Amino acid sequence: MPKNLENNILLDFYGDMLTEKQRDFLDHYYNEDLSLSEIAVNEGITRQGVRDAIKRAEGQLIEMENRLGLVRRFEEVRSGLNEIIDLTNEINDYNLRYSLSREINEYAVKIKAVAQSLLE
Repeated sequence: MPKNLENNILLDFYGDMLTEKQRDFLDHYYNEDLSLSEIAVNEGITRQGVRDAIKRAEGQLIEMENRLGLVRRFEEVRSGLNEIIDLTNEINDYNLRYSLSREINEYAVKIKAVAQSLLE
């Protein structure tokens, strides 16, 4: 996973646990694509101060993920739901080819709909 994407995901999950300044710095850097120098000028601090604050905040986000594992668990659930959707498609295909059970088809459609709604 690209570093920027990983940090954005961590920020989405744990951003509220950072200070407002840390969130702002990370938002400017990752979402608004501002350089360290641009952030420093806007915030009235040194470029090195911005870099240190960003690195510290990134470290905190990684530490929170290491302890809580919310992103990892989210990815596992999303992967499982995608697998459920794929398997319901296989059940429908098999059912159409061999048995044509209306009940099996209806249950598979319902299972797939629930899995898709959880992915949204």
